[in-house]
Amino acid sequence: MGDGTKTQLVSAIHLQEVELQEKPAGKQQGSESDKADQTFTVEDAVETIGFGRFHILLFVIMGSSNIVEAMEIMLLAVVSPEIRCEWRLDDWQVALVSTMVFLGFMVCGVLGGYVADRYGRWKVVCGGFIWSAYFSLLTSFAPSYGWFIFLRSMVGCGVAGVSQGFVLKTEFIPAKHRAFLLPLATIFWMTGSMLIIILGMLVVPTLGWRWMIRISVTPSVVLIFLFKFIPESARYNVSAGNVDAAVQTLQQIARMNRSSLPAGRLVEPAVTERGSWRILLNSSFRRTSILLWYSWFVASFSYYGSVLSSSELLEKNLLCVTNPDREHQVKHRHEDGLCYCIPFAFDDYQTLLISCLGEIALVPLNIGLLNVFGRKMSLTVLQLMAAIFFMLVNICTTMFGFTVLLFLLRSLVSMNFNVVYIYTAEVYPTAARSLGMGFCTSFSRIGGMIAPFIAQVLMSRSVFLALSPFSVACLLCALGNFLLPIETRGRALLQSS
Repeated sequence: MGDGTKTQLVSAIHLQEVELQEKPAGKQQGSESDKADQTFTVEDAVETIGFGRFHILLFVIMGSSNIVEAMEIMLLAVVSPEIRCEWRLDDWQVALVSTMVFLGFMVCGVLGGYVADRYGRWKVVCGGFIWSAYFSLLTSFAPSYGWFIFLRSMVGCGVAGVSQGFVLKTEFIPAKHRAFLLPLATIFWMTGSMLIIILGMLVVPTLGWRWMIRISVTPSVVLIFLFKFIPESARYNVSAGNVDAAVQTLQQIARMNRSSLPAGRLVEPAVTERGSWRILLNSSFRRTSILLWYSWFVASFSYYGSVLSSSELLEKNLLCVTNPDREHQVKHRHEDGLCYCIPFAFDDYQTLLISCLGEIALVPLNIGLLNVFGRKMSLTVLQLMAAIFFMLVNICTTMFGFTVLLFLLRSLVSMNFNVVYIYTAEVYPTAARSLGMGFCTSFSRIGGMIAPFIAQVLMSRSVFLALSPFSVACLLCALGNFLLPIETRGRALLQSS
C-alpha cells in the first residue's frame, strides 16, 4: 500500500469519527427545537394533570358554597309559618317573600354571568358570598314585612353570584371525572337544607326565627376566608389573553397533584367577544339555549314546588292521611281577620329532614344515568318520573306513605336540577359559559317566582289543582329535553363557539 493510499484511508476514518461525534449533538439539538415548538391547550393541561389533591380541595370549598346557597333558599320553607304569625300575613303575602328572593336572583343572574365572562369567575363568586351574607344578617333585624321582603331580594341577588361557583368548579375538572364529581355536589346542598331545618327545630322554638337567620350566616363568613385557596379559572384567563396567569395556575395545580404539564408551551388564542348574548343565540346554540331556558324554568318550578308544597301541606295540615293524629286534624285558616297559626311541630321538622335525605339517596342512580345514558336522556327520564310522582302525592295514604312519596319526589327533582347544571356548564363555550349559566339561572328563578303562588296560595283551595301544574310542566319539559341537539357526555369543554 502506497503512502497516498494510506493517507486517504486515515482521512476517511477520521472524517467518519467526526460525523459520528456530531450526529448525537445534532439529534439533541433537534429534540430541543421540537420541544420548543410543541404547544398545548388548557384542555390538554387539565386532562394531563388529572384528578388529585387540588380537586379534592376545590370540591370541598366550592361544594360548601352549595351549603350556603341551600340554607338561604330553604330558609324560606322554615321561616314562613313564623312570619305569617308575626305579621298576620295572607297566603299571597307569604308567597311574595319567595318571589322577591327569586326576583333578585333573576335580575342579578344575567348580570353576574356577564361580569364573570368579562372580568373573571372568582370575583363574582367571592363578591356574591359577601353580599348574600351581609344582607342575610340584615334580614334578621327587619322591623316590618316590607323591609323583610326587600332584604331577602338582596340576598337573592348575592346568591346569583354564588351560583357561578359551579362554572368555576367545572372548568378545572377533567372530562372523565365530571359525571362522577358534579352529581356528588348534591351532598352539600342536602347538608345545607338539613342544617337550616335542624336550626329551625332547635332555635326557633326557644330564640325565634331572627336568631336562626343570624346563626345561619356563619358558614358564609367561614367560606369567605377559605376562598383565597381557589384560583381564577385558567380557561377564563386564556380567553381574556392572560396566558401567563393561566400557566401559573396550571403549574400550581400540577404541583399540588404531584403531576406535570404537557411538554411545550400554552398556546390558545384570546377570545375578543366574551360575555356576548349573540353567542347563545347563534346558529350553533339557538335551539339548545331556548330548550335549556325552559328546562331550567321547570327545574326550579318543580324543585321549589316540591319544597314549598311539602311545607304548606304540613303547616296547614292539608294532607289526605288515613291515620291522622289530633294535631293534623286542626286546619290553618283565617276567620274574621284573625290569624290562626300552626307552627311546625317536631314531627313536621322530622318529615322535612327525611325528605331532604331524598336529595342524596339516589345519587348513585344519577351517576349511573349520566355515564350510561348521557345528559339528554337522563333529563328526559327524570322529568317524566317527577311528573308521575307529583300526581301520586294526591293519593290518600298513611303519614309514612306520604313521607316516602315526598322522599322520592325530592330525589327526582333534585337529580334533575343537578343534571341540568352539568349539561349547561358543558354545552356552552368558555367565552359565554358564565353568561349562558346566568341566563339559565334567571329563567329558573321565574319558575321559582311562580311556584310559591301555586304551592302556597292555590294549595289552600285544592291540593290536586296545586300539584297538577307541576306535573304538566315536567311532562312538557321531558319532551323538550329529548329534542336537545347536543349531547355533552365525554366531550371536551369548548373554548369558543
